[in-house]
Amino acid sequence: MKAVTDITAPEALSAFWMPFTANKQFKAAPRILKSAKGMYYYTEDNKPVLDGTAGLWCCNAGHGRSRITEAVSQQVAHLDFAPTFQMGHPLPFELAHRLTEITPAGMDRVFFTNSGSESVDTALKIALAYQRLIGQGSRTRLIGRERGYHGVGFGGISVGGIPNNRKFFGSLLTGVDHLPHTLNIDRHAFTRGLPPAQPELANALEGIVALHDGSNIAAVIVEPIAGSTGVLIPPVGYLKRLREICDQHDILLIFDEVITGFGRIGSPFAAQEFDVLPDIITSAKGLTNGTIPMGAVFVRNAIYDAFMEHGGPAIELFHGYTYSGHPVAAAAGLATLSLYQEEQLFDRARDLSDYWEQGLHSLRGLPNVIDIRNYGLVGAVELASEPGAPGKRAYNVFTKALELGALIRVTGDVIALSPPLIIEREEIDQLFNLLADALVQGQ
Repeated sequence: MKAVTDITAPEALSAFWMPFTANKQFKAAPRILKSAKGMYYYTEDNKPVLDGTAGLWCCNAGHGRSRITEAVSQQVAHLDFAPTFQMGHPLPFELAHRLTEITPAGMDRVFFTNSGSESVDTALKIALAYQRLIGQGSRTRLIGRERGYHGVGFGGISVGGIPNNRKFFGSLLTGVDHLPHTLNIDRHAFTRGLPPAQPELANALEGIVALHDGSNIAAVIVEPIAGSTGVLIPPVGYLKRLREICDQHDILLIFDEVITGFGRIGSPFAAQEFDVLPDIITSAKGLTNGTIPMGAVFVRNAIYDAFMEHGGPAIELFHGYTYSGHPVAAAAGLATLSLYQEEQLFDRARDLSDYWEQGLHSLRGLPNVIDIRNYGLVGAVELASEPGAPGKRAYNVFTKALELGALIRVTGDVIALSPPLIIEREEIDQLFNLLADALVQGQ
């Protein structure tokens, strides 16, 4: 077979069914990134593209970090794979221990997965199994939130609340309800940081409890900051109130921190940032800086202890993945944690947050901008939808920004931003200048 030398040729693009992509549209006008280093991607013609999205919310330490690449290459040569079913190897034990140094106090048990989607489904299964083990087998109902994104497994799309992620796939899991989302543009557009308290949003959980009775509810799962749906910031006191209601009814609280974990908002996890201790935390993305797929689920010690006490004489949890605790992924995770610590990247995100906020809100008043939202090094610019063509305006801005030299992310008519934590102030200026030009030229 003749090798394909032109990656943009139709025959080179046809085999790959791309995820979350308009395949026909993309393959008619492909956008190919060839390499990456630091804050920049590079196209086929070596044009630099400033990364305004940390890849896909994951490259928190930037691209091409030699510390990580060397750890990965050395590990592949030393131990490329070893099973963790009834066997073990050193690295996942070491990585789990290192992770518990930055998790909230009392969350010292780690279950490894390969993605955020797997982390969510793992967390839901742990929650359901835990309730059964402690004699609460009637607790089978799960509560998610409108506009929530919890990956693409059947559990995740069931508790998730994004219609397009759900509507094609049948009845999904039964026994699932959804809280209202937290966005209110009419009342709180252009809020800087947390919106004002809106107690009715968290108190909606009381209504669900009243409908089903708390004795039938296993867990509530929310993103502390909803990312993929368009950066929805929690109102003041919202997460604390959810914790209070869950405690009143012995319901587990799960934080999906696949995006907010690993320094994105200035603390290791949003649980610490907002001073709310969940029962389970899901993570992925920044765990390995996006270099090797890996996820992790953190649970309160009491949950793990219940499995050890009541889970049976042999295997306590009948769940896991071939690649749980994969040696190469674990090596990447250890190197990534060292970078975060040595370069104090979590503190850096906090230190830059005010400057980031100022630059982001400078876009107010540009064409069709109806809201701007931010917290830490996360931001969103929401555009008024073009009548009859939702999503078109943001997509046009996305393609124009790429043409000008910046990578942004769009979901519907929301532009989402989450740069690597290594970003400099000059690069923040550059990103928002390019985005401003794209907002003017791309609509």
